[in-house]
Amino acid sequence: MPLLKATPILAYLDRKATVAFYENLGFESNAKWDGYLMFSRDEINIHLWCCDDESIPKNTGCYIYVDEIDALYKECEVLGIVHPNGKLQNMAWGMRQFSILDNSGNIIHLGQDMNS
Repeated sequence: MPLLKATPILAYLDRKATVAFYENLGFESNAKWDGYLMFSRDEINIHLWCCDDESIPKNTGCYIYVDEIDALYKECEVLGIVHPNGKLQNMAWGMRQFSILDNSGNIIHLGQDMNS
């Protein structure tokens, strides 16, 4: 049986700020349960659980494969969320990618295959 999808589950520190961050990034809020949030944008889902340890989100993240990376980069640049060391660049492994930090410190890498 083939694997079809994966959904990252990241930690968050402040519910209101997290909802605002992901909605500002164009994600739709699918659920706001006590201590658990779910968001989607296009085919991507991100779930988040509440924690009070700042070190957890600062040491976690995910990689999201995208199309139209240059347009998405401009969108994130305007929002001021591009990681200082994660500017848009072509990588040796054939991906064009950049990284953002969410409001809790989770790093999210976004990349497009340069061969497709």
